[in-house]
Amino acid sequence: MFQSISVSRLWLVIILLSGTLELQAQKEAVCYNPNLMKDTSKRSIKSAAVGVISLDSVKINYHSPGVRGRIIWGGLVPYDEVWVTGAHDATTLEVAHPFIVGGKEIPAGKYALFTIPGKKEWTVIINSKWQQHLATEYDQKEDLIRIKVKPIKHALTERLQYFIVPGKGNTGRIAVAWEKLRIEFPITVKG
Repeated sequence: MFQSISVSRLWLVIILLSGTLELQAQKEAVCYNPNLMKDTSKRSIKSAAVGVISLDSVKINYHSPGVRGRIIWGGLVPYDEVWVTGAHDATTLEVAHPFIVGGKEIPAGKYALFTIPGKKEWTVIINSKWQQHLATEYDQKEDLIRIKVKPIKHALTERLQYFIVPGKGNTGRIAVAWEKLRIEFPITVKG
C-alpha cells in the first residue's frame, strides 16, 4: 500500500509539474511576426523584433495590440500624449554597443521606447528607465533623446509591429507600423 501511495503521489507531482512547465512556456512565448499568426486573441501578443546593424544585434520587446475595427489614432491612442507604442509594459530597445539616434550617442544598454503621436508629426522618445508599466511611471526627466518624425501612410497592419531595417555599414532604421501608419527613425551602432 505504501508503494501505491508513493507512486500515486509521484504521478500527481509529475502531472502538476508538466502543467506548470506548459503554462510557463505559454507565458514566455514570444512572437516575431504578430501579423502572420492566425489572430484569434483579443489580447495584445508578446512580441519582439531582432535585427543586426553593424554586426551587432538590436532587439525590441513589446506587446502587439490589434486594430479589431477600432479607431486607433485620436481614439484608442490619443494624440499629443506619451504612449508606450505597444501595450502593457513599456516597449524596450536593447543594443549591446553604444548607438547614435538624433545625433546623440547613447551608451550600450536597455531603454524604454515611447512616442507622442500627433496628427502630422510624432515625437520618438528613448527613456533611461526601461521597466515601466504603460506610461503611468514615465518621467520626462529620464529621457535621453527626443526626435521628431513624420508618420507615413502604409498598408493596413492589423497588429502593431516593429521592424529593424539594416542599412549600409553601421546604419539602419527602426520602424513601427500599425493600422495605416508607419514611422521610422535612423540608428547608427558604434562597434
